[in-house]
Amino acid sequence: MLKIYLAGEIHTNWREEIIELSKQEKLNVTFTSPVTDHESSDNCGVEILGEEDKNFWKDHKGANINSIRTKKFIKDSDVIIVKFGEKFKQWNAAFDAGYASALNKSIIIIHNEDHQHALKEIDAAAAAVAVDHKQAVRILKYILQGTLK
Repeated sequence: MLKIYLAGEIHTNWREEIIELSKQEKLNVTFTSPVTDHESSDNCGVEILGEEDKNFWKDHKGANINSIRTKKFIKDSDVIIVKFGEKFKQWNAAFDAGYASALNKSIIIIHNEDHQHALKEIDAAAAAVAVDHKQAVRILKYILQGTLK
């Protein structure tokens, strides 16, 4: 069984699409991801540990708590898929890709051609750079089954 961590933007349903495509291909995989409920992710620190007067400390608490999950799931994964969306600057996705690279994990990056220059260093650290979810799932199928069909 291949363990896959789905890192990246949380504003679209790309994770569900990859999971569904993998089911259709009957791939022997499991998936983990960060908390994708934006409000929960942003507010977990103050909800659990108490309010803060400054946004910096609110964000700091939340980021620290979220990092426990991120570090655990990236360390436990065989492949990290990192999706860069079209709309927002995704520093967290870039950080996750860097962390995975530092752990010598296999990384598949997904982004459109418009981001090619901005993400060139991240692309260079990846095992593959895909332009869409279908390509990423085809890579997983090839890894697991050794077939292109």
